[in-house]
Amino acid sequence: MVKPIENLRKRKLTGGRTKLFRSRRAHEKDGYAAETLLGAAQNYHRRRMGGSEKTSLKFADEANVHDNSTGKTQKTKITRVLENPANRDYERRGVITKGALIETELGNARVSSRPSQDGVINAILVK
Repeated sequence: MVKPIENLRKRKLTGGRTKLFRSRRAHEKDGYAAETLLGAAQNYHRRRMGGSEKTSLKFADEANVHDNSTGKTQKTKITRVLENPANRDYERRGVITKGALIETELGNARVSSRPSQDGVINAILVK
């Protein structure tokens, strides 16, 4: 589904309507935000400009957690989202974005990647 374009159709100060002077261009199309939630791993691909593809995570249940003290990275299961400084509503709904604090089997970790842009969850263990 595609969001409508702003500023193509507006009302005048008097309340009258302005006519649409042109239709939407293909490069102006914009999809809805890909919000990564907890669940069985599921991703999807979107076509970007130039024919390239972007992988987005729709649901995720595992993260690559890096421990700075030992220098090792492990794939571990995510149990829940503790906090999300990006948006209070995301915190309530359990949306995973960059900077979100997640609870894993190894301990609490802060997400360092952008799951909706990169298609993977990388996190750093918080002591």
